[in-house]
Amino acid sequence: MASTAPIASDNPKEIVAEIPTYIRVFSDGTVERPRQAPFVPASIDDPPTGVSSKDIVISHNPPLSARLYLPKLTTLDHLPILVYFHGGGFFFESAFSQLYHDHFNTFVSQTNCIVVSVEYRLAPEHLLPACYHDCWDALKWVASQSSNNPTNAEPWLTHHGDFRRIFIGGDSAGGNIVHNVAVRAGTEPLPCDVKLLGAIFSHPYFCSSYPIGSEPVTGHEQSLAYLVWNFVYPSAPGGIDNPMINPVAPGAPSLAGLGGSKIVVCVAGEDKIRDRGVWYYEAVKKSGWLGELELFEQNGEDHVYHIFHPESENGMKLIKRLGLFLHE
Repeated sequence: MASTAPIASDNPKEIVAEIPTYIRVFSDGTVERPRQAPFVPASIDDPPTGVSSKDIVISHNPPLSARLYLPKLTTLDHLPILVYFHGGGFFFESAFSQLYHDHFNTFVSQTNCIVVSVEYRLAPEHLLPACYHDCWDALKWVASQSSNNPTNAEPWLTHHGDFRRIFIGGDSAGGNIVHNVAVRAGTEPLPCDVKLLGAIFSHPYFCSSYPIGSEPVTGHEQSLAYLVWNFVYPSAPGGIDNPMINPVAPGAPSLAGLGGSKIVVCVAGEDKIRDRGVWYYEAVKKSGWLGELELFEQNGEDHVYHIFHPESENGMKLIKRLGLFLHE
């Protein structure tokens, strides 16, 4: 359970807030993230996949960077561009971690697209809504690369990217970011008149003050989803019913206005937040949104199984389905 009161200790470095096994914040300002995967460097021509990656800086103030992935090129065709927001509850994981690096080497080799994996700022050092702004700025930067003379030109995008096929995607908390960026893309123009084509929601994280589906009625306020939101955005107007976490809250922007013309929502049968993904899919469906909408469910799998095990049978099945989504 999250705690904001100091925990007694003989050590002057006391825990002042925590979500046990996930994150600890100490009185001296240091933060421990026990589940953080190790960081690994980018690589050229990854031996198993032939995928190349490199790290780029989008902005120095605020600090915003990304890891780009480029498949082994066999034709001169321009490729879809997927701007991706990693999961981790808004407070851990990284575009530079081994977990996501290994995943995207496999993903890009199977889907033949360019991935821009965004390194956004994390809570609690940077509380929400900082990450939403970072990810919107990253999408704007990608769109700006389509100009004839872009500032800070990135040749992998300018030479090989198809700016008519720009997608956003993310898993878990990253799926929540996808929603919030898509809302913004529905009302704010991107540079160079670029249009967002579609969005991938993988096991997206949403919540509300009331339980839905199979969520337990008692103890809802002690659920992990509830605790995480209060930890990463303690000043959120409306709390757990803020439209950024509850997209059907009173006063939330209409889902009919989401940017893009195609959406796929992916859920896993054993995932504790599976019902929230279906809830979101149904809400978009009922909203009158005019694009193509798909629900992909994999029974017998748990939360973000495809990130942890991209080369498993079901992991590869989902990756190949997303490849079709990017190229259809």
